[in-house]
Amino acid sequence: MAEAVQASSRPARFETVSDESDMLILVDGDDCAIGTLDKAACHDGGGVLHRAFSLFVFNARGETLLQRRHASKRLWPGYWSNGCCSHPRAGEDVVEAATRRAEEELGLAAAPEFVFKFQYRAAFADVGSEFELCSVLVSRADDAPRVNAAEVSEWRWIAAEALDREIEKEPDAFTPWFKQEWARLRATGWDELMDRLAPDARRREP
Repeated sequence: MAEAVQASSRPARFETVSDESDMLILVDGDDCAIGTLDKAACHDGGGVLHRAFSLFVFNARGETLLQRRHASKRLWPGYWSNGCCSHPRAGEDVVEAATRRAEEELGLAAAPEFVFKFQYRAAFADVGSEFELCSVLVSRADDAPRVNAAEVSEWRWIAAEALDREIEKEPDAFTPWFKQEWARLRATGWDELMDRLAPDARRREP
């Protein structure tokens, strides 16, 4: 895999912004809220369906931001994933939640746009599972991240074609939700997405 750590003139922070006691929004298959439950219980066993979001951040070159999840994470620690992923709080919609989390986790001012939502379940050995109805969003950001070292151990920008090759070569290095989301983004409306988020990079393509 290519060199992963990137230096930044914006030093990392260390701030705890979530824990296992966070109350998540339980939903039905239509994404209608039906209650709340703490994060630890939502991830026990086969998981309990809850609302989540996954934000992809792109720069002016059309590269996407990857982060390596901190080793302290209960599920998929040390795996590569997209910009940030988390859960909205009660009374918060997914765009508000993604905007908040981009600042808390990456130190970036994001303007998330909703793209699609999907439901998935994935187990991490016998530790627990993600069972989420997840909204996928995208945003443009040109500043270098100032990552929260309590959440993110490494970060890097990567071109789409290079990421495709890495996923094909080392699929087990990436989180399962990220791989599903990336495949759908690449397969459906990719050119239109890049025209919106990185038009200058698109014009430079041969």
